[in-house]
Amino acid sequence: MTGLSRAGFYRWRLPPQGLPVEMELRDEMQKIALEWPAYGYRRITAELQRRGFDVRYRRVLRMMREDNLLCVRRRKFVATTDSRHKLPVYPNLTGGMEVTGINQLWVADITYIRLRTEFIFLAVVLDAFSRRVIGWSLGRTLEAQLAIAALRMALLARQPAPELVHHSDRGVQYASHDYTDMLKQHQAKISMSRKGNPYDNAACESFMKTLKCEEVYRMEYRDFYDAQACIVEFLERVYNERRLHSALGYVPPAEFEDGEMK
Repeated sequence: MTGLSRAGFYRWRLPPQGLPVEMELRDEMQKIALEWPAYGYRRITAELQRRGFDVRYRRVLRMMREDNLLCVRRRKFVATTDSRHKLPVYPNLTGGMEVTGINQLWVADITYIRLRTEFIFLAVVLDAFSRRVIGWSLGRTLEAQLAIAALRMALLARQPAPELVHHSDRGVQYASHDYTDMLKQHQAKISMSRKGNPYDNAACESFMKTLKCEEVYRMEYRDFYDAQACIVEFLERVYNERRLHSALGYVPPAEFEDGEMK
């Protein structure tokens, strides 16, 4: 006697037909989790489906729990807004605004990045329709020129038609005459968040959280130039072209724009 039940004996002799597929699925899921450590089970499910696996959320969630792959959220980032100035501020124009295409609403923000010996600052401009980063600038100070450089890049790249709405917080960089004059020259409408209400610029807040969790907190940049090279790679090659966005039906911003343009 072997001490093995009849059912157990047959399970041993005849392994489940689906086992190779299960192993392949688990292997691919682990590869995605290593490549995208901040992905939750929904994004990993979407990526698996894009790679040809017929799998659903609940199954992926169960497997991720079994393999201890559920992502851990990192700490929040520190705001860099200084709205204690006497420059003109503008009303929030985004409330109830329905965005149906690119270059209708741009959103802008600034965040800090800690290096070993200094802080540096990143200004970005995103197209709210596709979540694509269309302008960016990295610098060592929070002067208005940082934000202006990101805006200039976006304007040159997109050439928006008049009536574009540009939304930001009330920070001195965005309220500066140089910044608002550039927007007026392109006949853009200026919109700013309400005082003390970060949810008015939720798209940029979400992007900054993604940047910190999926790039900055995972790296130890040697210096400013190392940070610049890595962050540019993340913005242009990873975030815009490869990262899946739940708000876009789990496709990357560049792919989403291409699909809308067809």
